[in-house]
Amino acid sequence: MTKSGRGKSGSAESGSAQHGTIISGPADPGTGTPALSRRSVIRASAVAAAFMLAGCTAEAADDSPSPAPAATGPAGPRGRFVFAAAARPVTLDPALATDTESYRVTRQVLEGLVGVDPLTSAPTPLLAKSWTKSEDRRTYTFELRRDVTFHDGEPFNAEAVRRNFERWYTLPESVRSDSLMYRSVFRGFSDTPKTAVYRECVVEDEYTVRVELTEPLNSFIPALAAPAFAMSSPKALTDAAADALTQERNGRKVSGYGVAPVGTGPFRFVGWNEDTVELAAYPEYWGEAGQIGTVVFRTISSPEGRLRALKKGDVDGYDLVTVNDVGDLARNGLQIQQRDPYSILYLGINTNFPGLDNVLIRRAVAHAIDKPAVLEGLFLNGTKAANQFLPEKLGLTSDSITSYGYDVDKARELLKEAGYDGRELPFYYPRRVTRSYLPTPEKVYARLSSQLTAAGFNIRPVPVDWSQGYLDRVQGKEDRAFHLLGLAGSYEAGDNFVGTLFGRYTAEFSYNDPEVFTGIEKARTLAEGQEQTDAYQAISDRLSERVPAVPLAFPISALALSPRVGGYPTSPVLHEVFNRITLTDS
Repeated sequence: MTKSGRGKSGSAESGSAQHGTIISGPADPGTGTPALSRRSVIRASAVAAAFMLAGCTAEAADDSPSPAPAATGPAGPRGRFVFAAAARPVTLDPALATDTESYRVTRQVLEGLVGVDPLTSAPTPLLAKSWTKSEDRRTYTFELRRDVTFHDGEPFNAEAVRRNFERWYTLPESVRSDSLMYRSVFRGFSDTPKTAVYRECVVEDEYTVRVELTEPLNSFIPALAAPAFAMSSPKALTDAAADALTQERNGRKVSGYGVAPVGTGPFRFVGWNEDTVELAAYPEYWGEAGQIGTVVFRTISSPEGRLRALKKGDVDGYDLVTVNDVGDLARNGLQIQQRDPYSILYLGINTNFPGLDNVLIRRAVAHAIDKPAVLEGLFLNGTKAANQFLPEKLGLTSDSITSYGYDVDKARELLKEAGYDGRELPFYYPRRVTRSYLPTPEKVYARLSSQLTAAGFNIRPVPVDWSQGYLDRVQGKEDRAFHLLGLAGSYEAGDNFVGTLFGRYTAEFSYNDPEVFTGIEKARTLAEGQEQTDAYQAISDRLSERVPAVPLAFPISALALSPRVGGYPTSPVLHEVFNRITLTDS
């Protein structure tokens, strides 16, 4: 048996060396690891220019809500932290969530068996004190923490773990989606056992649980650190009919549990109004309580509104700093904290759309795009153009992929060879939202559509407000040719990217490639080493040849924080839990 108390070690890029201020914070519960690491915590006035690519400015309508009470007061257990979110959460049931803003909230309320090392992003113990795995890598045994309770007073134990795993495995089809994390990792459910990697979860004693898999899954432990696999109170799941979407919130169907989650985290759920979620410190939390007693998430959809709220002191921080924010943050002496890049922006292609089933036309798309020109002035400095879907951080990138240099003449030749008849191509893009991989969607769309049009494509714009179901429309069977989307990594494994996007047939790309599917299934089973690296590189080579989507960028993302925030637990995989925030008297 192989035993782990911290999971595998890993390497992570530090923040930019020229801004590498070292800040320490409270320890990560259960590990003793400092909560803040070599992240780039930057006093913006000193380095504003370094964050911007060549210039671009814009104005947007003021859509910020009425001001909330200023987030002031002494640091301490009753500290108040107000965070401006870029969009409303979709659901607070992490098992059914697929969006960053939902996970940002649920990470505060619920915890998983496995945590994330703040220095390396490697797996560390959380609700599991340690784990062992069998020689065939199909059986994992977890020793659980004792004296942990859910916020409803129910005990956390092996039976609670079993019931969570069984709930995920038996989710009714009515609540599943192609983008569900459980589907991406475990492949199948109880009604499709032949494809399922999960077999069963067995209680060995009150605080020992064994998980059986049908095949080796190298990313199993890292994946358990993803917020989708957080532990919910079994009683709360039952009482709130978690698998019945009987309520509506912000125009989306959710369950009773999805509007009132119950976990073991440092904060308990208090309430969710249309644009505000409130949490309170859980007094019986098993780990370090920290300074924050109240957390408020306020939805402010425009970057200008979030910046204005921070300058006024109405909020203490916000994510997704844009190029246009940086100068104003600098002039006001506010902080910028940068994450290591761990997301991908891509142009999605519906390979079922007439014409786009021809790989020559898809290659013409790739040749028509001038990626540096798309990125210029719209993304923070350090953002790199992407030619594959695996971030450099994973060490799995391929040097032999097909290169599609910007070449309008080549694109036109391919269109002629393929017999493109000028058919109109609907191009979906989101409005009224900022994402970590897409800070200014409308402008990115405008540049891409202009380039595609110049190469001979007939583009029809289809703008869709993010809050009006954009994800559903571009990941479903909508009549579209192209769409803009991205993926923010939530655990450290190649499968998190190519497996999530291309590990099986999905309506998003309508891409049916047994060679890729088989390659991803094999790569998932391999232990770390050259054989696994070769497998992932072969997948990247095949994807670059077939072009089911065009990778555009590995974006840098950053937060803005008020002077009263002394430390914030920045994480490339967004494992940012607010009991590790430190406040000052500023």
